[in-house]
Order: sequence, then structure tokens, then C-alpha cells
Amino acid sequence: MSDIDLDKWLEAMKSEMDSMGSNHVRTLVDTPKGVSPVGCKWVYKRNLGANGEVTTFKTRLAAKGYTQRPGINF
Repeated sequence: MSDIDLDKWLEAMKSEMDSMGSNHVRTLVDTPKGVSPVGCKWVYKRNLGANGEVTTFKTRLAAKGYTQRPGINF
């Protein structure tokens, strides 16, 4: 990722990961043999104030649920 605000994005990503950990939303586990996990991707959004300046940097980690196949993943 190359962006002038890279440090702010990294801080927002760390905050999101910390939040998911403290709310017990995610658990890191070993993947069993023959199982491929559902992928994920980061989604980024800049929130703008009334006069157009960036007020907050928001990130979320979204699962790529569209890659799941019936009978295989669920």
C-alpha cells in the first residue's frame, strides 16, 4: 500500500484488529489439512468533515463470503 496517509491507515487497521480481539470476534487457529479458509480483504474509508477535510480513517476486515461453495465450505 502506498498512500500519503499510510501511518494513519496502519493505525486504523491495528485498532480494528485490537477491537476484534477484545470483542472475541476472531480466533487464530491452525487450518486442518484439506481445508481452505475463506479469504478476507481490508476495506478503507475516509470520513470527511463539513468543509471537506479528512476527519477519520476507518477500516474493516471483510470476509470474501462470495467464494464459498455449498457442500464444500458449508
